[in-house]
Amino acid sequence: MDVTRRVFLRAGGLALCSFGLDPLFLNRAAYARRAPVIGRSGQPILICLFQRGAVDGLNMIVPHGDALYYRERPRIAVPRQAVVDLNGYFGFHPSLAALKPWWDNGSLGVMHAVGSPDGSRSHFDAQDYMETGTPGRKSTPDGWLNRYCSHQREHHETPFRSVAFGPELPRILSGRAPSLAIADLHAFGIRAGNRPASDKITRAFEAMYEGAQTGLLATSAQEGFEAVRMLKSVDPTRYSPENGADYPRSPLGRTLLQIAQLIKADLGLEIAFADVGGWDTHVNQGAGDGQLANRLRDLSQALVALATDLGERMADVVVLTMSEFGRTVRENGSAGTDHGHATAMLVLGGPVQGGKVLGRWPGLDPANRFEGRDLAVTTDFRDLFGEILDRHLGGTELSGVFPDHELSPARFPGVIKG
Repeated sequence: MDVTRRVFLRAGGLALCSFGLDPLFLNRAAYARRAPVIGRSGQPILICLFQRGAVDGLNMIVPHGDALYYRERPRIAVPRQAVVDLNGYFGFHPSLAALKPWWDNGSLGVMHAVGSPDGSRSHFDAQDYMETGTPGRKSTPDGWLNRYCSHQREHHETPFRSVAFGPELPRILSGRAPSLAIADLHAFGIRAGNRPASDKITRAFEAMYEGAQTGLLATSAQEGFEAVRMLKSVDPTRYSPENGADYPRSPLGRTLLQIAQLIKADLGLEIAFADVGGWDTHVNQGAGDGQLANRLRDLSQALVALATDLGERMADVVVLTMSEFGRTVRENGSAGTDHGHATAMLVLGGPVQGGKVLGRWPGLDPANRFEGRDLAVTTDFRDLFGEILDRHLGGTELSGVFPDHELSPARFPGVIKG
């Protein structure tokens, strides 16, 4: 391992990952169920949930006012009487019904017909493009959230600035700026146990941490041990959700509970990222019930629990769902859907200009579909993501975040309040 370029420290369920770190960075050692929108007062926070596998945006946010939707999906279309109506044309899948109060009070918005300008239907390529922020270019070495952190470095002196929940650092947070990967807050700590190799590595890092005053490797190790120390000080094993929040007993529920813990611990969290799998519904997708319905119900219940638990802190939080692409307009022969193009994304939080289905709707007419089969992309995902970085996180140096795309407020879809 080239220790001058890469430092990787595992501490129980926590990993500090940094690639090509620059010394300048390292030397800086009752939003209850009615969800009232209140003024922002604290650190803005972005939570990104990646629906890996390509969620069917047409069954998540249903165009029930379009007869073509029902004509093209005779077995899997959500029945009109089951749709949770939003504006007379679009509606929530019934499994998202618990989110309706946040829509009603303007804290939840929907982006429809959003996606990548690249037409790839490969999960691997499309996910890569969405995480790097460079559609069509496979050579990009870092993720757009990491580039944002690298460019916006001022006043962020905590190792918890950007955190991914999972066993590995995702592509979206890989790059020059340090990021943490946490598999489980309850498993943190420097533990050697019966693992001699880990014990040797831990002792080596501790020695450098205690003895070295300067140097890239020592400083990186110090940040890792500082993260562990900070987590121990807040003791996440003693956490109890507030305001009657009830997280689902699922991986997503557990992840969002732990994100709430970090936010309330005031450790300086700015960006949290988590994967939500299980959206590749080629077979037996279901309509109002079934495979997709179960995944959406878990998503809805987890989001409601997070927003309820955070309470007034939701005034400073934006939760964004994303997925690499959508599904075909027409159902397939296996009562499912195949890889498509545009999809729908949810945006939840106090700063959100909610209660609206945003984006230009291209319709389902075959003449307006992408390659004659898919919902067309009318909003480039970079314009949506760029608006959140600009208007929510307050980014001021965004020219390098999406290097192949010129961000312009004129193209922002309007998801964040002015």
